Amino acid sequence: MHASRSRGSGLEFSQYRAYELGDEPRQIDWKLYARSDRFFVREAERESPLVLWLLLDASASMGQADAGAPSFTRMSAARVLAASIAEIALAQHDACGLVVLHEQGLRLVPPGSGPRQRDRLQLALHEAEPGGRFPGADRLLPLWERVAPDDMVVLIGDCLDEACVALAERLAAAGREVLALRLLTVAERDFPFDDGRRFHDPETGEELLGDGRALREEFLRRFGAARRGMDARFDAAGIRHVEHVLDQPLDLPLRRLFGGRAAVAGAR
Repeated sequence: MHASRSRGSGLEFSQYRAYELGDEPRQIDWKLYARSDRFFVREAERESPLVLWLLLDASASMGQADAGAPSFTRMSAARVLAASIAEIALAQHDACGLVVLHEQGLRLVPPGSGPRQRDRLQLALHEAEPGGRFPGADRLLPLWERVAPDDMVVLIGDCLDEACVALAERLAAAGREVLALRLLTVAERDFPFDDGRRFHDPETGEELLGDGRALREEFLRRFGAARRGMDARFDAAGIRHVEHVLDQPLDLPLRRLFGGRAAVAGAR
């Protein structure tokens, strides 16, 4: 991609301007907002457009939802978040591509910009359906042929599978800027079960019969420890990561990922 001088986000900025629809949330100066109650955007010169890749986990666990909103699955939230990030990138005249990660292989939309690229991304997101397990290393080989060392990668999924976290670590170690967005159901966060029930793992098919009330403390302890372990690995690899629960506003993880150091606390 040829170099071009364009306004964008950067380490050094020369001016502020009022926020406009389509600006990247990470360019907002949140400290200035706190003082003025108005949104201002930092501008900087950058040498070349950004290439952004959206990596969408399409394993079976992405089809999980909560009893209170059974039609709003993890995949539903992932589609909205991916489309929003793509819209931000395209509005900034950056190139955006998509890789849908499925057990049977990858669906890849090469990076591009403009209205037609938006349509291609929206179609691929609409057609992405959860199923199977996270793809193995052999299925991921085309990814390494496409994602260049200076590209930015945003991984969207439950980010709890070993293969998923290992992929993020490898991408970061190979020089890519990697961001991870973990999606949780309300049930995973709260474990609100009081009766006897059958718990089913959608990817392995394993089942557990048990009393929800008796299992709650142990589940929350172990699940919390597992997430902290994954977070520690992200931190060690230099991967910025956020956690989003399906009952939370969908703009919150975007602000936490792209809002900079003065944004809503939580991105690590």
